[in-house]
Amino acid sequence: MIAARRRAVVRRDAGLWAMEGTLRRQGFPVVAGADEAGRGACAGPLVTAACVLPDGPRGQVPELADSKLLTPLARERVYAEVVRRAVAYSVIVVPAQDIDRRGLHVCNVQGLRRALATLSTTPAYALTDGFPVAGLGVPGLAVWKGDRVAACIAAASVLAKVTRDRIMTGLHDTYPAYDFATHKGYVTDGHSAALDAHGPCAEHRFSYINIARRAPGTRGLVAVGDNAGVETDWVSLSAVQEEAGR
Repeated sequence: MIAARRRAVVRRDAGLWAMEGTLRRQGFPVVAGADEAGRGACAGPLVTAACVLPDGPRGQVPELADSKLLTPLARERVYAEVVRRAVAYSVIVVPAQDIDRRGLHVCNVQGLRRALATLSTTPAYALTDGFPVAGLGVPGLAVWKGDRVAACIAAASVLAKVTRDRIMTGLHDTYPAYDFATHKGYVTDGHSAALDAHGPCAEHRFSYINIARRAPGTRGLVAVGDNAGVETDWVSLSAVQEEAGR
């Protein structure tokens, strides 16, 4: 007979590491967090990430916080520390074309599921930011504003955000007319002006109304190496940090 676990309550102001500590004491030694970046953008990929941080002082990453609360330089520092310290992490890149075909929410949930599934260390419990994710094979909990509550979700948010920002900066070289390096594909006055002047490129999300109404006769006009209409696969970027030799 499996002993019933006592119900545990974690205060939202208990600190970034309290939830994982409570879950470990409840018998879940490996806790993974998952989050996304790019959900609100109208250009570029959606990026999801999952992360397992080690227990103890090593898992208390300096400056770790919700990626949206960090400066770009601080995010890069935290990203490097998460990659160095993590027991395991995984990053999934979902192209804009897939978002148009499948829908944003479907891609978001599938991306979170895939990020958790591709972790080299199988979690005993999964925490996701905002959205419940079924089919994980382990217990899980969707946490409202989880990147401000659980360290593993905050770490995943930094992995996703930094990865996506780097992708968008790279796309700036291919599509300089849109200034992706500045706004990272989100709606700004400058981005809207570029869309009015040039129309969308292949990296825009044509299922979004602000892109669709500018699309007729303009798709790919300013694209370099335009890949519109090409079937794409999700890209998995994952790594494991071994305890030995760190």
